[in-house]
Amino acid sequence: MTKLFWQLLAVPAALGAAVAVSGSAIAAEAATPLVSDFDQDSVQLAQITSVSELTDVLPSDWAFQALQSLVENYGCIQGYPDRTFRGQRSLTRFEFAAGLNSCLDVIATLIAQSGINPDDLATIRRLQEEFQAELATLRGRVDALEAETATLRAQQFSTTTKLRGQADFQLVTPIDVITREANTSVASRARLNFDSSFTGNDRLRIRLQGREGNAISPGILGGLANGGSGNFGSVIVDDFYYQFPVGSRLTVTASARGLQGDDWVTSTIVPFDGPSVADAGGPRFYDVGGSTSNGAGVGLSFALTDNIVFDAGYTAGNGSAALPQATSPAVGVFAAADQSYIAQLSYLSDGFLDAGIAYLHNDRSVNFQGGLPGGTDTFAGLLNLDFGGFFVAGHGAYSTFNGGNDFSWTAGVGFNNFLAEGAQLGVYGGQLPQVTGTANNPFLVEGYYEIPFNQFLTITPAVIYGDLNTAAADDEIGLWGALRATFRF
Repeated sequence: MTKLFWQLLAVPAALGAAVAVSGSAIAAEAATPLVSDFDQDSVQLAQITSVSELTDVLPSDWAFQALQSLVENYGCIQGYPDRTFRGQRSLTRFEFAAGLNSCLDVIATLIAQSGINPDDLATIRRLQEEFQAELATLRGRVDALEAETATLRAQQFSTTTKLRGQADFQLVTPIDVITREANTSVASRARLNFDSSFTGNDRLRIRLQGREGNAISPGILGGLANGGSGNFGSVIVDDFYYQFPVGSRLTVTASARGLQGDDWVTSTIVPFDGPSVADAGGPRFYDVGGSTSNGAGVGLSFALTDNIVFDAGYTAGNGSAALPQATSPAVGVFAAADQSYIAQLSYLSDGFLDAGIAYLHNDRSVNFQGGLPGGTDTFAGLLNLDFGGFFVAGHGAYSTFNGGNDFSWTAGVGFNNFLAEGAQLGVYGGQLPQVTGTANNPFLVEGYYEIPFNQFLTITPAVIYGDLNTAAADDEIGLWGALRATFRF
């Protein structure tokens, strides 16, 4: 019996290499334990019935045979829920107490089956008394965590909905004055996204948005990526759609408002889209070749392989009150005056090469020179070459419309993690679509530096050069300095 006792006593002593409890989450000498510091993994351990279940324990490990004996003979060794063992962690008093507690049931069973002499029983009782405080603290933390979890569940906003927000503040100052943009201005935009899921794989999004202010010649050069006309006194439902999977490779999106152009595609390929302060980093052909107004629509995304994705979308715009609107029962989504379609095939490698080809059609060519009716067809190619520390990317787009054709392009280079983790330095430029009011294609160049200070705040300074090529003044040129602060919460 004495030999059996020392075998049992060796169980908790070996827990420094055997019990998978997070030492970094439970402090052995914490003066004022906090529920928020407690790692739930330490009280949600998985019972191990065979040492082979521990994925990070190999037969070549020096303690393998000891662990095998403890698991198979006594069954009181536990691992993390992911079946890892983490045997190199240091042993704290709390960990020892948790390990000892898990073995007490085994000891009690053996006592009942074989009996135990008084000296051995006294030693076991002494160990229980010595670690009584740690066990009580551990139980107290579990109780507090359960109470806090129950409170959060009772007071949470919704069991199905998460609230995500973004606010953009932008300061734009003209360095070289052009018409109507002679002074420093501000632009701002605030968004609240209500994202709901009912199956865990679907998403219902309702976005509330208010914005005011724009610069960088919005009608010709495209303005600010996160700007736009509007008024903060008029908060609108900017997006309203439901997205759900059909099988493992097809995703369907039904939209009541807010999706058109590049909203239907998985990726716009070029890495300038997002970090750039000017909307031209988008790139612009998605906006000019697509619908000119919000409306209803439907889209699908089909993963042909793990790297090849086909996206398609249809938007029936509401337009103005003078035009047939998709929301009108007398008109409907298939007779609206402003309809657009998009199809894109993308190769997304998460490596050196990303590429895509796209086709867009809209029923009204109001965006292009002359504002002629009759529709527009746009064919585009996009490319991104990622060399690790830097990338080279760009696009080309050819459009035909009633009365003419147009070619636009952008190209540039960027450097990831430039001077700071997660930062991106980029320079791109190109010939933008020839929109209404221009004699030739406008030209834009932007240099930006996106700096993430933390997960909530990103600062992006930029310098933007634009040649408007307007009919009134072919050489009208502007130069702007911009600073954008983006808050995510």
